[in-house]
Amino acid sequence: MMKTKKCLNEWNATIEALGHGKQTILIRKYGTALNEFLLYPTVSYAAKNNYLNSFKKEYQSFVEENALPKKESNKFEVKYFAKVEEVIEKPSQRIGYFNKYHIWTKNHVKSYLGSGKAHIWILRVYKLKNPVMAERSRALIFANLNENISLKDIEPVLSDEEFSKIVKEI
Repeated sequence: MMKTKKCLNEWNATIEALGHGKQTILIRKYGTALNEFLLYPTVSYAAKNNYLNSFKKEYQSFVEENALPKKESNKFEVKYFAKVEEVIEKPSQRIGYFNKYHIWTKNHVKSYLGSGKAHIWILRVYKLKNPVMAERSRALIFANLNENISLKDIEPVLSDEEFSKIVKEI
């Protein structure tokens, strides 16, 4: 049985967008050597008064509903696992094409990237059979959970056909 404790820290609203098939990419300033990980929810962004301005208007109610994950003490609910299928490197000024594959505004992406390179991570996201409450080590990007999580019977969020169509478009 496959298990992992590796996780990527990410805004909960973005995780839920990935988990609901509303988003298939992450845009980063860096590539990754870790190609498989759990998606661990973070919440600090939701404490800002204007956090909704980082998201496209059509997704703001979804973001508001999913800003905060389920929490018990120091543990957050982990529901999804992701595999990086490919990383595409582009100048940050040349990523407008990818706007339809994420829920953020152009201004948010531009502000985040600055003038550096963009690394577009194409993710295949899977739903865990049973969500788990988990605690992680302190880390900014990747972290380890305090316990291994089973990946048995994970289900892809998008069908093979839907995912292949998106990858082909990209």
